[in-house]
Formats: sequence, C-alpha cells, structure tokens
Amino acid sequence: SDKPLRLPLQDVYKIGGIGTVPVGRVETGVIKAGMVVTFAPSNVTTEVKSVEMHHEQLEQGLPGDNVGFNVKNVSVKDIRRGNVASDSKNDPAKEAASFNAQVIILNHPGQIGADYAPVLDCHTAHIACKFAELIEKIDRRTGKSIDASPKFVKTGDA
Repeated sequence: SDKPLRLPLQDVYKIGGIGTVPVGRVETGVIKAGMVVTFAPSNVTTEVKSVEMHHEQLEQGLPGDNVGFNVKNVSVKDIRRGNVASDSKNDPAKEAASFNAQVIILNHPGQIGADYAPVLDCHTAHIACKFAELIEKIDRRTGKSIDASPKFVKTGDA
C-alpha cells in the first residue's frame, strides 16, 4: 500500500439517492473518503465521498479489496469499465500512446508480424492494439536474445 493508488473499474453504477458509484479492486495503494481521484484515460477528477465493501462503510480500501466508492459530480456517462482511478496528488495514472511488451505466443495459427492487431485485455480494459515492430525474439528458458529483429513470430516463440 506504499505504491500509488491504481484501481481499475469493473463497473459504474448509478444509485438513487447516492449518485455515481464506481466499483473495482484496489491493485495498489489506498483509497479513502476525502481523497481526490482522477480517472484515466478520461481525465475526470473528483472527490471520493465514501468507500464501502460488502455494503459496509470502510475507513480505507487496501490492495485486494473489491470496493465501491461514491464520487461527487460525475455522471455514469463520464467514466466506464476499464478506466483506472488513481490519486490525483500521487503519480496519477496516464494513458499510454505506446509501450513495450514481452509476449509469449501460446497458440496462434500461422505467423505474426508487425502490424498484427490483437485485442488486449489488461485488468478490466479490453482494447485493440497493434504490434508496431518486433524488437527481438528471446529464448524462453534463458531470456537471451535469439534474433535481433525478427520478421515473424509463431506459436511457442517469445
């Protein structure tokens, strides 16, 4: 819980008399009432009014806790499943235009090259990505580079 807050949203509910209640599991950090959170990538910022788990008010939500939290002045239209809540004052989560990933091809017909566009599931987000380039092929056991810039990878490759 010494890491910055990261809370991927599983759902967002509108509850009569209470308002907007995002729900998700705390991956890192702590969430508590009074905290100002920012949702990425929508960049919506708001105050947390209360935090609860299993319909019981919590002092704070810790890593592993599945929590619902009430937020001020945010419509259910503004945030959605896959967004990530973080503390606006402590390294807030940001959208990435690109990233490097180490991938193992478990089972795929044929071969995969640059421009392949799989759907990526990351926490609760579900989004199409594109392999811009294949940087290197490595030995899965040793982690050593086998091919500096492969044209293709296939089932079993890393």
